[in-house]
Amino acid sequence: MSKYSSAIRPVPSRHRVSGKLLRAKKLGCSLMVMGLWGGARAYAQPDAVPVPPSSVEQGQTPLEEAFSGRPRRAQAAQAAVEAPPGTKFSLDFRTMYLGRQNYDGSETESLATGGWAGVKTDYFLDHFSFGATGYTSQKLHGDADEDGALLLGRGQHGYEVLGELYADVKIVEGLNLTVGRKEYDTPFINRNDSRMTPNTFEAISLMGGTKIGNKGASLRYGLGYVDSIKERNSDEFVSMSVDAGAEVERGVIAAGGLYKQGGFSLGALDYYCPDIVNIGFAEAKMEFNIREGFAPRLAVQFIDQRSVGDDLLLNPGDSGQQYGIKAELPVGQALFTAAYTNISGEMGMMSPWAGYPGYTSVQVEDFNRAGEAAWMLRAAYEFKEIQGLSTYALWVHGLAPDEPGKQARDEYNFNLQWNAPDGAFKGLSLRLRYALVDERAAATDELTDLRLICNYAISF
Repeated sequence: MSKYSSAIRPVPSRHRVSGKLLRAKKLGCSLMVMGLWGGARAYAQPDAVPVPPSSVEQGQTPLEEAFSGRPRRAQAAQAAVEAPPGTKFSLDFRTMYLGRQNYDGSETESLATGGWAGVKTDYFLDHFSFGATGYTSQKLHGDADEDGALLLGRGQHGYEVLGELYADVKIVEGLNLTVGRKEYDTPFINRNDSRMTPNTFEAISLMGGTKIGNKGASLRYGLGYVDSIKERNSDEFVSMSVDAGAEVERGVIAAGGLYKQGGFSLGALDYYCPDIVNIGFAEAKMEFNIREGFAPRLAVQFIDQRSVGDDLLLNPGDSGQQYGIKAELPVGQALFTAAYTNISGEMGMMSPWAGYPGYTSVQVEDFNRAGEAAWMLRAAYEFKEIQGLSTYALWVHGLAPDEPGKQARDEYNFNLQWNAPDGAFKGLSLRLRYALVDERAAATDELTDLRLICNYAISF
């Protein structure tokens, strides 16, 4: 769930809301034109690597991506291509509209354009590489009293920031030390790339991997210290503890590993922020190859969070746990998913430095309040008739949490996306996301959330 502004405004008329939806349709056409304009400036690209069907939500990071040494890109960027070995340049043009009617009837609306440009050098002397990336988001539309969409800076102002500036030292083959400002993707420290620009971090990290035996098993691992974060709609780096809500400055020590063999994987990560919070995350996955073309998948996860040290953020002794299970059934071009999560303990789950990794965390709500349990049903389909076109719809049924005054919720999501498959526009993605959240037995409005995204990612 995103951090939204809490400004309260009078309840708008239904006619005004309908007018905004009509305006959003016009903006959608503008997004396409802008994306094609950016695409027309691109040059030839290598072939894309196919992306397997997945139920991972935008802004989340699966554990198997945590120790790769390079961040997991958004779907649009995955459709773009990996450059050949050597110095690599990457460009990402993005235009995005977000319009939301909040529970209290107030409205949030922004339209922005921008993206990023980056470079990573080849390894000098086979050991030393350097990288830098600049990010920007510029206002196309957005009133100051409708702030909170997180597409722009505070007050609906544009921003520019050097979000990455780092050195990558290859100690030996398969073991790298990275120092400086950089994108990272782990379950609780990640890019959270669901707006205009991603989170980046000032950190030092050591990542490596090795093969085990001769049966295809592997072990990947990582250790790091993360000092500060640049939030996705900010041009400033702040202490990790300050970003979490504390008044003191503390960094985060993170360490973990992942074992994988065939369709089985087991991994864990721990995040320790002194005097603030300790977050433990573990996940196991299994793919069952019953026959060709029929391979169900099962995943389970466990999260533990608790106050530590001098308890400078949480109450002394506070702790909370989440248990989750997810089953996926690929059938031809379709993917059916069912998931369940349950929160226990004195506190709900927190995720100040990332998109929340729970299986029932979706477009708007995370369903991670204290005592909250949630079920999710999801169906996705990739069309054969129109190459690159895919869609999914989901429903999350959340039960009432323990906290007095908080209501049970249902969230419905619909997503339609087209990734240009071939030609000069490979790497272009057009996407529509819509969410409706209904607070059951609550005297508030339904929440609606509409997002239109045009993305063009290239590398050379």
